[in-house]
Amino acid sequence: MSTPPPAPPAPGAGPLISQRALLILLAAVVIGAAVGVLTFFSVGSAAGAILAGLGGSGASTMGLHLLTGP
Repeated sequence: MSTPPPAPPAPGAGPLISQRALLILLAAVVIGAAVGVLTFFSVGSAAGAILAGLGGSGASTMGLHLLTGP
């Protein structure tokens, strides 16, 4: 007796985000955290470090997106 073939996946059963998007966002978070920590050590202001980290994260997201291509 043979087993039936597996059913095809449902149309909406794909991943939530692609591996490329996950890699870009993860790298941007790491870069933003590094910028924030270095800014905090340099300036000593937590608010300034958070703003610098967010800016570094956003800029690196766009840069990595353009660098890796579609």
